[in-house]
Amino acid sequence: MFDVIGDIHGCYDEFEELTKKLGYLWDKGYPIHPEGRKLAFVGDLTDRGPNSLKVIDVVSTLVKKGFAHYTPGNHCDKLYRFFLGRGVQQTHGLETTVAELKNLPKDEYASIRTKYMELYDNAPLYLVLDEKRLVIAHAGIRSDYIGRTDKKVKTFVLYGDITGEKHDDGSPVRRDWAKKYTNEKSFIVYGHTPVREPRLINGTINIDTGCVFGGTLTAFRYPEKETVSVPSKQSHVPEKFRTFDD
Repeated sequence: MFDVIGDIHGCYDEFEELTKKLGYLWDKGYPIHPEGRKLAFVGDLTDRGPNSLKVIDVVSTLVKKGFAHYTPGNHCDKLYRFFLGRGVQQTHGLETTVAELKNLPKDEYASIRTKYMELYDNAPLYLVLDEKRLVIAHAGIRSDYIGRTDKKVKTFVLYGDITGEKHDDGSPVRRDWAKKYTNEKSFIVYGHTPVREPRLINGTINIDTGCVFGGTLTAFRYPEKETVSVPSKQSHVPEKFRTFDD
């Protein structure tokens, strides 16, 4: 039994509220379900929101103790490269996480870096659970990519089915891969592209409901196949939400 949570992006308060709504208890400082349900995260834990480091701290603890599953998103990959000392641009949200990091004493910085690097290094490119009946991939995954981890698949999982073109705001143009998805066995849960409501189509569901842009934070309960959401405390940015012609 899993509760898959969409892109948190540093929205720690909403994350805590959502897990409590799902029945998780925070007695130990992190969410544990009394009936043994496990959390799973679709990636993009950090950036843009106000409390990225608190999210890292809790999620890394959960995963290390075996109470949760995690797979990275494109923002996770960028933060990992930042911690490696690569010359990544501190834009598109990373600057907010870096600002938090700069306010830390050296020992706390080292501690959160170690936790994050361990979390990322041990994470699969995507999660395959319940004998392949549940697949969790940050931006989604094509049916014929399941089981592969090569560069082409990594690009798809982290960024979606990108065309190489850009929208006016600089974001990449992505094809609607979910509209063509066909696989009766594997149900795909993903995020990455903010939508106003969870988008269920062809055995896939997008649960990035744009919490950091003033939407909601959403969880997908499996095997029940139900969604549970809490409202965002962030400012509403309507232009960030994608619409689809289904």
